[in-house]
Amino acid sequence: MFSSASPYKGQRYAALKKQCLQSKVLFEDPLFPTSDESLFFQRNQIGQVVWKRPKDLCADPHLFVNGISAHDLHQGQLGNCWFVAACSSLASLEPLWQKVIPNWKEQEWAPEKPDTYAGIFHFHFWRFGEWVDVVIDDRLPTINNQLVYCHSNDANEFWSALVEKAYAKVNVCYEALDGGNTADALVDFTGGVCEPMDMLEGTFSQDDEARNHLFDRVLKVHNRGGLISCSIRATSVQDMEARLDCGLVKGHAYAVTDVRKVRLGHGLLAFFKSEKLNMIRMRNPWGEKEWNGPWSDSSEEWQRVSKGEREKLGVTVQDDGEFWMNFEDFCKHFTDMILCRLINTSYLSIHKTWEEEVMRGSWASSENPLSNRAGGCINHKATFLQNPQYMFDVKKVEDEVLVCLQQQDHRGQRKEGKGENLAIGFDIQRVELNRTYRMHQTQQKAASSVYINSRSVFLRKELKEGRYVIIPTTFDPMQQGDFLLRVFSDVPSHCKELTIDEPPQTCWSGMCGYPKLVTQVHVVKAEGLQGQDSDGVSDPYVIIRCEGMKVRSPVHKNTCNPDFDIKGVFYRKKEKDHIQIEIYNWNVGCDSFLGQVTLSSTPNDLQETHTVHLRDKGNRQSNDLPGTLTIRLLTSNVLTNI
Repeated sequence: MFSSASPYKGQRYAALKKQCLQSKVLFEDPLFPTSDESLFFQRNQIGQVVWKRPKDLCADPHLFVNGISAHDLHQGQLGNCWFVAACSSLASLEPLWQKVIPNWKEQEWAPEKPDTYAGIFHFHFWRFGEWVDVVIDDRLPTINNQLVYCHSNDANEFWSALVEKAYAKVNVCYEALDGGNTADALVDFTGGVCEPMDMLEGTFSQDDEARNHLFDRVLKVHNRGGLISCSIRATSVQDMEARLDCGLVKGHAYAVTDVRKVRLGHGLLAFFKSEKLNMIRMRNPWGEKEWNGPWSDSSEEWQRVSKGEREKLGVTVQDDGEFWMNFEDFCKHFTDMILCRLINTSYLSIHKTWEEEVMRGSWASSENPLSNRAGGCINHKATFLQNPQYMFDVKKVEDEVLVCLQQQDHRGQRKEGKGENLAIGFDIQRVELNRTYRMHQTQQKAASSVYINSRSVFLRKELKEGRYVIIPTTFDPMQQGDFLLRVFSDVPSHCKELTIDEPPQTCWSGMCGYPKLVTQVHVVKAEGLQGQDSDGVSDPYVIIRCEGMKVRSPVHKNTCNPDFDIKGVFYRKKEKDHIQIEIYNWNVGCDSFLGQVTLSSTPNDLQETHTVHLRDKGNRQSNDLPGTLTIRLLTSNVLTNI
């Protein structure tokens, strides 16, 4: 999953540290100076800030004191609970924080080797498709000798403050972190994909089966190293950070730090009874203000759990911001959850391995419809298909496909008043099995995402075998920006961009002719086929032939009435040539013929649905070959609707 990191803005940590040690000076980062421009968009709003190194704030500074923990983090004078919550989740998973904080032992202060300290640190973040290595000095903003922003429980522990400074650097200044989406930070820490969940859309608080299914999904994400965040939606400005009677806070990001099936009871009775409760643990980034309902720190419900089980769960009676809830109460109170999945692409894993395709593209506007790539969403029918188009194949009978569309981060442009995300989304359309050129007419919609001004949009969908086209768009036309498209499937999907509008002209076109018409043949279904197998059914498939080209469908097992639902597209030079549709029964030894249909494609056939009888190979109708075929034809000039 992880790759080597590229130096951010050309700053190489090893070279800079070596230079500082040789010169016997402490590193001062010229790209993130100790001035108000590194703190604010425009003006100082918090008073006189003094930048100090950790060794000026305490006698014995360290990256970590007694290891790393979600309890290390406390939000400072920034509305960046979204970032602090993501850090809390990160701290609970060693493989992840060791990626974000690389070679931490080498970066740790070593009192016995003071000559190795150069005041320089570096951290890794995943930014728009690649890992970047961000270098900072360790001068931190303080007021009255106290850290202004994120800090730890221990006065001499500085990993959280340094990670926050590096993240502020890639976002231009600290104020850029004021307000944000936890999903963005989770992705930047992992390179994963985030699936937002609206808890109000489901029936999780009332439906036991739906709630248990959701818990199993959450548990799987947690057990496979993913990160999870949750919140209670604020419906007004006054609601933001309002504390409810139950102790929870609205409009506030919580980190999920554990997910468990907790065994109830004591001793052998608990073991044999095997009664378990679905539980979830969260942490408030403020480091205080906890849930006070059932299963809160000091509630009597914990008496139902053995002392050993409580110790394993780390239950403590203190206002440290971390608390347990049963999953039923969680679903009643929380309205939004983010599941950040680490998509496993390694073949050396016991878990499911995904095939990943990564595409980079741009929405670029142009007055020429053939080169315009900023057509807006499907509401803008005249320009929608001018957007970038990406074709991929589903090669299983049915496959779960994950699609993530991400736009370039605009947070760093807020200083210039340009920090708003575009409203983005995408459509997935099922197309002809042999399509290789761009679409110029909309086809069957297979799925679509929401449109939202978020940095990324995610969709998880079961798709049938076939060929599909993803059309990523902005909501409004003529909006420009870069995007990253990631497609995950069970088997390789061979995703690629469709860039050519029509068959290219060659030196042979004048002699051999150039296509005049494009014909789409849609074989919908067959009925009443002859059952040839021992069980009285067949394993039929269909072949469409036209001008030396052919399209073959998948085999449909054990049926005499297959729903083929396949399409082929043919760029035709000879408009009077027939189109042949043949049906065969698949067999290990030799496939057997079941019938055929011969069609002429003329303008009279436009968008008509035909139900025709199958015939034998002499094109004669035969009583021995019963059955009908339902087809649709669409014939038009090449490049219609551009």
